Amino acid sequence: MIKVNITSKSFASVPVLSRVSFEIAKGETVALVGPSGIGKSTLLRILAGLDMEFEGTISRPDNQAFVFQEPTLLPWRSTLDNLRIVHPKLTSDHALEMLDRVGLSGKETLFPGQLSLGQQRRLSLARAFAGAPELLIMDEPFVSLDPETAKSMLAMTRKLITETRPATLFVTHETIEADRLADRVLRLESGPGGATLRT
Repeated sequence: MIKVNITSKSFASVPVLSRVSFEIAKGETVALVGPSGIGKSTLLRILAGLDMEFEGTISRPDNQAFVFQEPTLLPWRSTLDNLRIVHPKLTSDHALEMLDRVGLSGKETLFPGQLSLGQQRRLSLARAFAGAPELLIMDEPFVSLDPETAKSMLAMTRKLITETRPATLFVTHETIEADRLADRVLRLESGPGGATLRT
């Protein structure tokens, strides 16, 4: 069970988050929505342990994966190397199987610059799921994709989540993504002391 209880988060003297409390069960997918700039990405970074400057408590497993808005791939490493560098114990066979599951079979020797944006996003998904994470965090994973590619990516992500069953929190601005992928939706709304949560 993932437990989040943030009482206060500020940048300098500017309050960003206030009274944000929720839980995510194993196998549950939760969408986080809200207007741009309200603190959604900040909340994800706190949950992932990338930002420790806040008041409150977070209970999360060590085995987690983060899918950023940008693919964050190493351009000088091959597709296969980008997958295995994060998971050094992953065998070549397992890595190739993971690439096949996201539709990248035969692309293992290509470099990120030789892949389309959709293929780079698929590689990011493969990298996230290769370690069978207990907690999956995704920050607008389908942004900037054309509708058909986004639809395909969403279906693939849903299938991987169903197979792996991590506790998942993802940010989206698209209602259709939340409807198709999430079990429930959390909404960040502005408040006098920073954004608060509405379920």
